[in-house]
Amino acid sequence: MILIKQFTFNFFGENTYLLHDETKEAVVIDCGCLTPGEENILSGYVKEHKLTLKRLLCTHYHFDHVVGNAYIFHEYGIRPELHKEEKNIHTPTLTMQASKFGIPMSFEEIEPLRNIEDNEEIHFGHSTLKAILVPGHSPASLAFYSEAGRFLIAGDVIFSGSIGRTDLWGGSYNTLISGIRNRILTLPDDITIYPGHGPSTTVSHEKANNPYLS
Repeated sequence: MILIKQFTFNFFGENTYLLHDETKEAVVIDCGCLTPGEENILSGYVKEHKLTLKRLLCTHYHFDHVVGNAYIFHEYGIRPELHKEEKNIHTPTLTMQASKFGIPMSFEEIEPLRNIEDNEEIHFGHSTLKAILVPGHSPASLAFYSEAGRFLIAGDVIFSGSIGRTDLWGGSYNTLISGIRNRILTLPDDITIYPGHGPSTTVSHEKANNPYLS
């Protein structure tokens, strides 16, 4: 059984998820820890629960979701994995992204280990996640689905009562709405959605209540 630990990090209240099962193997999804204190919170949990980090998965390459990649790489020797279209020549660097939000800091870029394809299975321990491509918030956002665990780690594709913004590089409102309808709302109603910001929700709740999807 997959256990989900949620951390909320950085200026933007970004949700970082650490998933692990009974084997103690773990994956981090969207590492947003920015300060030494936030890094210590994450590593403290790993140490306390005697976990072995195996993979660093990225739903998308926006500053607030990947700013902790350098820490994971230097602390655990793990490089990020994301869709090949997410980080390309048109994607601003992390430092450029931060400056757009008034954050005058420079940040280290960690080159991805490998690319994740749509519908690819991600394995750790006895557990499996499925990558689901849902572009529109960014060029090639991925969500990570556990059929057995009845949950979806959605990044900034969909929130409780809202959707991801589409006015940044690679964004498209129509593409995002289409992706949500065809790739997320077609999942079973009882699936819990863990978004990149804010509280969790369910597929059935968003079908019935999300004003962008009515």
